[in-house]
Amino acid sequence: MVNMSSQTTNHRSAFAAVVGRPSSGKSTLMNAICGHKVSIVAEVPQTTRNRIRGIYTEARGQLVFVDTPGYHDSERKFNLALRELIDGSLSECDMVLYLVDSSRRPGAEERALAAKLAECRLPILVAISKIDLLPKESADQRIAELTAFVNEYLPQPPVLPLCAHDGTGIPELLDALFEKAPEGPIYYPEEFYTDQEPRFRIAELVREQVLKHTRQELPHAVYVLVDDATIDEERNELQARCFIYVERESQKGIVVGSGGRMIRKIRQAAEAEAGLLFDQRVVLDIRVKVHPRWRRRANTLSRLVY
Repeated sequence: MVNMSSQTTNHRSAFAAVVGRPSSGKSTLMNAICGHKVSIVAEVPQTTRNRIRGIYTEARGQLVFVDTPGYHDSERKFNLALRELIDGSLSECDMVLYLVDSSRRPGAEERALAAKLAECRLPILVAISKIDLLPKESADQRIAELTAFVNEYLPQPPVLPLCAHDGTGIPELLDALFEKAPEGPIYYPEEFYTDQEPRFRIAELVREQVLKHTRQELPHAVYVLVDDATIDEERNELQARCFIYVERESQKGIVVGSGGRMIRKIRQAAEAEAGLLFDQRVVLDIRVKVHPRWRRRANTLSRLVY
């Protein structure tokens, strides 16, 4: 639920779409800036499937980061839906934060994304991510090469090297974002770092653990819905019933595991992560179901990709 504030006193504020290729570090950066887990992270491309908002508020004002799915050039229904989500985010935001992964050289997909952003009329800032992975002796050269690549497509945007893991470059990035942000209201209360509903957050945390524990077997064939969530005040528990959906019976066996060992690991890890985000102890009841070919079903995609 979106909570708005009418405060308008000389603050700067902006919605910033965070875009980049899959695995460019968008979610990791947003989590680092907001100081909390806002978007799930896994070693699987296209982990993000929704417009995830992360909120950063300080004396200068408020920045609302809109994490988007990684830009992947594919004509499959699932990937088309994700690309449409990126387009929608660009149309609704005030500026763009474009992440370029320094650990990979630009290919056709990176060029397609840069060309797309060149047609965007919003202010654009570029962050060269993962500089901690570059060899020290060649880091400056790689950053210069990527800056030259960006300048082929975009009219001299600010280009800032950074590492989300240790915070290198984040203060400079925030300075640049606030400099480009217009004067405007504080949209969310200062204590908010996201506007996600609890059910969505729990579903994402469960999906994160499925990806982490089964990343070789079913990276994209799974989605999670929370059917019911209640708070038991006497026990101080948040209790939720979750359903993990896969596409085939064989995948169901992978998620459940021998003797239920895998689903137990997933449940325990998700409960631990959720316990860091909620005031109550989190207790999950997780079931696994088969939903054949769900990634090709428009009605399912419309419920999941938004």
